[in-house]
Amino acid sequence: MQIVTEDILFDNIGKETGKSDWLLIDQERINNFADTTIDHQFIHVDDARAAKSLFGGTVAHGFLTLSLLSHFAQDSVLMLEGAVMGVNYGMNKVRFLNPVICGQRIRGVFVLSNAVKNDSKKLLETDPDQFLMTYNVKVEIEGEVVPAMIAEWLIMQMRAPT
Repeated sequence: MQIVTEDILFDNIGKETGKSDWLLIDQERINNFADTTIDHQFIHVDDARAAKSLFGGTVAHGFLTLSLLSHFAQDSVLMLEGAVMGVNYGMNKVRFLNPVICGQRIRGVFVLSNAVKNDSKKLLETDPDQFLMTYNVKVEIEGEVVPAMIAEWLIMQMRAPT
């Protein structure tokens, strides 16, 4: 994670802040996610049945792809100097555009689309040491033109009170 000053944070609005490394989506990861979410639909966990589907094999859950944003963000989002933590503030939009077939590799590409310092108390929180960052995130599939997913993700970072 790149640590930046307020000025550098605001200078990066509209710019790509990072691309994660590629991550293999294998059957073990898909099965573990199915167990965690209790979503064992055959297109995720049954090789024989999924092979006969329009996907030609098992596919990752859309929510698995979404949940990996936290991992992809580790080297791709900006951390404000003095921030003591960042929290997932939510999503404005998520779209699953292309299935991730078992055995493919994916990565996250992050663009900082907005950053707001909570000076004006317009956010739900009232602490002026909070910054709300909006990232446009694309999850690419290696070798594919259409991404697996696009999302508008909100991350709140908090600095220690001065």
